[in-house]
Amino acid sequence: MAKYVAFLRAINVGGHVVKMDELRELFSGLKFSNVETFIASGNVIFETKAAPDEKLEQKIEKHLEKSLGYEVGTFVRSMEEIRAVSVYQPFSAEAVKAAHVVSAGFMRGTLTPSIVEQVMAFRTDVDDFHVLGREAYWLCRVSQTETRVNAKKFERAIGGPVTWRNMNTVVRLVDKYSR
Repeated sequence: MAKYVAFLRAINVGGHVVKMDELRELFSGLKFSNVETFIASGNVIFETKAAPDEKLEQKIEKHLEKSLGYEVGTFVRSMEEIRAVSVYQPFSAEAVKAAHVVSAGFMRGTLTPSIVEQVMAFRTDVDDFHVLGREAYWLCRVSQTETRVNAKKFERAIGGPVTWRNMNTVVRLVDKYSR
């Protein structure tokens, strides 16, 4: 059995309120073991023998949509992948220290060079971006409500869904669950 994290999109935002005990029950209903949630923003830690691939993500998404009545984008990563995200430094320490927030965006797959180019076109003196594999990194020097870039604009550029997590959350998640 391997330990994974499912980063869920549309949980406890936009009127879609789900209690964490309900979310744990939904994942347990899929025969996953050692199911836990981490903060109330749709981070579910679980163990399974299944591979962390598209089929697993689709299985979770179908189950959640049937149970909750709306689509929940699901992005599964192994603990090793999350650990790599938590230590990756796409921006200088100086830039991170001056930033208002640094976030990791979890995507379905790797982006083509032309789509990465579109993402890089979002860079300004307020926002900086970096893409590596299935993750995008966003350094914002102001509150994300004050920037011209938002999740919807980013999703249109990449042609698919993304779910964002504050890097502090990613680091805390790894600290707690990667023992």
